[in-house]
Amino acid sequence: MHIHELLNHTVHQGASDLHICAGETPALRVEGAIFRLNMPALTAEQAQRLIFSVMNERQKALFQENLEIDFSFGLPKLSRFRVNAYHQLHGFGATFRVIPNEVQTVEQLGLPSAIKDISQQRRGLVLVTGPTGGGKTTTLAALIHEINQTRHDHVVTIEDPIEYQHRPAKCIISQRELGAHTHSFAAALRSALRESPDVILVGEMRDVETISLTLTAAETGILVLATLHTRSAADTVTRIIDEFPVDQQQQIQSMIANSLEAVVCQQLVPRKTKGRVCATEVLNCNFAVRNLIREGKIFQIPTLMQTASGMITMEQSLLNLYRQGIISQQALQERAFDPSILEKLDDQALDSGKVRPRGARK
Repeated sequence: MHIHELLNHTVHQGASDLHICAGETPALRVEGAIFRLNMPALTAEQAQRLIFSVMNERQKALFQENLEIDFSFGLPKLSRFRVNAYHQLHGFGATFRVIPNEVQTVEQLGLPSAIKDISQQRRGLVLVTGPTGGGKTTTLAALIHEINQTRHDHVVTIEDPIEYQHRPAKCIISQRELGAHTHSFAAALRSALRESPDVILVGEMRDVETISLTLTAAETGILVLATLHTRSAADTVTRIIDEFPVDQQQQIQSMIANSLEAVVCQQLVPRKTKGRVCATEVLNCNFAVRNLIREGKIFQIPTLMQTASGMITMEQSLLNLYRQGIISQQALQERAFDPSILEKLDDQALDSGKVRPRGARK
């Protein structure tokens, strides 16, 4: 059995991930659920052979030294893969995430038109957030693709690892990978500011130093795209502020209020039929939002978003998908932040005359 056979099967089954783990049967993640393949459990030797077969000597040495490693590679005419390899109780393990060879557009991904508008921003900070496996990297790739097709810019990306490979169109695109091309996000960010960039993509704001440098870069008059693991726009702003000591938080609030342009929060939700769909929350930082951030009234942002033009809350996005028949009631309930979302749906439906009250006669 060769790793290429398993990866080929993974792609053709429409899976998002292949899981290899010593002592376990290889498994695929399809539409968010794990399914084991019909084959024996892997021995420690078999798992090591499969995982090492896609590593170069440098990666093997780093893996043995650090006990885990992130890297990416591609198979011609099949797909690219992001890999996280690790040591575990019974031997080695690895997760192979499928990354399509071709970057999908905003339209192909079914994202709101407001996200495409973000690609026309010339300065400030744009954050794409959500849970692990929520499609953040794919959305950022679509934004870079749109910029590449429509602008004459220099785009610098700092990634861990490089997932989508962008072919230059109208832009010069410099893609840098942590470990292979730079020692840290912070070091790469400092360097990027001397590389005459128009757009900088930061794969993840992991620590205070990276967050601080990202905010500073956004204040220099260039467009900065970055990610965080947060579940809503308001949580995103709060998370950034809370990363800093109390005596610095007022200054950070002011920096965010001045530089933040948009927050896109997303999650992948199972469709009624096959596949998953992206539910998306979009915050555009207008004058009112900037004032709330500056004054520390972050908790008022969700209320403002419900009525502001060009913005959409996660609840509104989920309700729209439910009304269109794309997701089920169960999915709506499970993914909404507000447990009373079905009551709101009933009230809105009654107002429009589309649904009868509960218990009403036919």
